[in-house]
Amino acid sequence: MLTVEAIEVAYAETRVLNQLSVAVGAGQVVCVMGRNGVGKTTLLKAVVGLVPARRGTIVFDGTDVTRLPPYERARLGIGYVPQGREIFPGLTVLQNLAVGARRKQPAPASLDYVVSLFPALAEMLGKRGGDLSGGQQQQLAIARALIADPKLLLLDEPTEGIQPSIVHEIATVLERIKGEGTRSILLVEQYLEFARAICDRFYVMEKGGVVLEGDRAAFHVDEVSGYLSV
Repeated sequence: MLTVEAIEVAYAETRVLNQLSVAVGAGQVVCVMGRNGVGKTTLLKAVVGLVPARRGTIVFDGTDVTRLPPYERARLGIGYVPQGREIFPGLTVLQNLAVGARRKQPAPASLDYVVSLFPALAEMLGKRGGDLSGGQQQQLAIARALIADPKLLLLDEPTEGIQPSIVHEIATVLERIKGEGTRSILLVEQYLEFARAICDRFYVMEKGGVVLEGDRAAFHVDEVSGYLSV
């Protein structure tokens, strides 16, 4: 589904990703972990096209997207939930979802689907996004990405600063999506137990590269946490 091969990304003269390679198979949930500043968010931004790769290739669903702009990658089926959610606070929940669907009104079937994942949103469609709690905004951000029916969902630390009940709901939603088998997920996450529970494969990053990788059976929390501790 996604192959990132030996990419290099830099901001000005500061190299952030150095010969980084990751892969996400069809229907897989792949988790990327590491300390702050190692390039995890930059990896997601490179995949979605918000930052350019100086070298290397990014192939999505058989298409080389390395030089494509973000809107073309979105049309091909890449959905993105950024760190900090970045919903539109002045728009209603329904309007936020319409933006994600890229239409004046979300298709009824698509709206029904995301509301089935996050039932609380059904009662908030007329509320402004800025009036929602942090956890509710995270649910909205995920729903906004899913309403366009992406083949690949990129999630940047969806549990950050979220109350435990919402973390549990997000985990349940991701398990459901995984069970549907119709889309893949590339997840940046610091909550190790959450990551281990949901992932099929994992990568640990350090200094812009991968230092540890494996399938879920090889995910040992004590070993991985050693790369995350300060």
